[in-house]
Amino acid sequence: MEPPVAPAAASPGRVAQLNGAGLEASVLPQTQPSFLVADATAASEPPQLRETWGGKYEFLLSCLGYCVGLGNVWRFPYLCYRNGGGSLLAFQNGTGGSIRPVSASEVFWNQRVLGMVHSSGLGDPGPVREPLALCLLLAWALIFLCTLKGIRTSGKIVYFTATFPYVVIVVLIIRGATLEGSIEGVRFYLSADWSRLQSAQVWSDAASQIFYSLGIGFGGLLSMASYNRFDNNVIRDTLVIGIGNCCTSFFAGFAIFSVLGHMAWRKRVSVDRVADSGPGLAFVAYPEALALLPCSSFWSILFFLMLLTLGVDTLLGLLLITQGGIFWFTLIDAYSTSFGLIIVALFMCLGVAFFYGVNQFCQDIVDMIRQCPPWCSRLVPYFRTCWVIVTPATLLFILFYTFLDLSSTRLQYGAYRFPPWGQALGVCMGLLSCIQIPLWAGIALFKESGTLAARFRKAIRPLSSWRSASSRELPPQVIDVPYTVNLTDSDFTGGWQLPDSSEA
Repeated sequence: MEPPVAPAAASPGRVAQLNGAGLEASVLPQTQPSFLVADATAASEPPQLRETWGGKYEFLLSCLGYCVGLGNVWRFPYLCYRNGGGSLLAFQNGTGGSIRPVSASEVFWNQRVLGMVHSSGLGDPGPVREPLALCLLLAWALIFLCTLKGIRTSGKIVYFTATFPYVVIVVLIIRGATLEGSIEGVRFYLSADWSRLQSAQVWSDAASQIFYSLGIGFGGLLSMASYNRFDNNVIRDTLVIGIGNCCTSFFAGFAIFSVLGHMAWRKRVSVDRVADSGPGLAFVAYPEALALLPCSSFWSILFFLMLLTLGVDTLLGLLLITQGGIFWFTLIDAYSTSFGLIIVALFMCLGVAFFYGVNQFCQDIVDMIRQCPPWCSRLVPYFRTCWVIVTPATLLFILFYTFLDLSSTRLQYGAYRFPPWGQALGVCMGLLSCIQIPLWAGIALFKESGTLAARFRKAIRPLSSWRSASSRELPPQVIDVPYTVNLTDSDFTGGWQLPDSSEA
């Protein structure tokens, strides 16, 4: 006799449950999501379970290692320095247009490491620098070894790569605090002039930094989270990763600005004129601090090992290690985390809130955190308000200031001002990620059948296989559990109810 099969549709609040070799339908409370399941005996082979993290700490440390990286100890300090302090406030100091003292570490960085003195600008990249090419090859080899066995291997490695940088940063902060004049650098770092928040560059830099640092819109966090168990505490992970990222950036700033204060004291100049405010700032300030430590060679090795562990997921291309690669790096750094990511994040937020349905999304989270402490569920209304109102409005506000900054500020690195064609190329790079949104939306509509309205309703349906429960919640026979949405939202999700096949 053929095994029974679940009906093609289910009424709200009804779920098909396994009972021996067959199925038995029972009515559950309306707060429970509805499922349709097929009998386990109908499948010839059970599907393969996806690999999961070895433990919750492996996922947390992997996400922290992904977010807490070069953006915190390298990009955040130089953006602060460029904008006049820890509040990312814009200032006009004629960088590159006046005479100022130059440190030995700055000369070594620009001439010996980058070789930028042999390049006239963006249109003259020059040959690939062999030492940098070998370093890039080594970085790719390390990535290969770390990911050779999947997340089981990389999950163990992050115990070192995500914690070791904090040890080096603490050492640099302690040493920096003992230097003469360091307090001036810290005062510059913590100074704030709130009237300058009207500057478009401040908002643009702040938005690009948080998007770059947290990896918002890149998809990296989503990919790593897909290896979690269904009942993983996503609320806790969100708080730990977000707070940890911000605290690390703030913490690392003290290491750089205390050294900048000492450099300014030695050269008898103000802190805002002691070094270039470009991406090379960290490679000027940190070596200065390391040279003042006992056994400086040993600490230098540890420092660059720290940069290696932080940048192991930030690999570069061959174009960026040419003699003029720093100019291309500055261009990509300025536009890859600019308006493109903001637009992508805005559409993601609108998709969750108004297409998938914010009420349904909140219910999904509640289902995942049923075994979590009560305080987790109390944060769901706050997130709901953010997804519907606060975040879209904030992103639109920042997007406006970002476009204003792009139209009024000319990109430069030191004394070199980027040509108009270079900035136009940067805008095209930002638009490239945005173009994919209407492109893939059109492809999804084209694949469906029926009227345009019916195609749209079908295209925004969630996949039937997305909601896979943890192995602890599944019966011995693994079964496929498609998810049926019960619409109670008052938002735009009312269009989800698909018409009958005769209407389509």
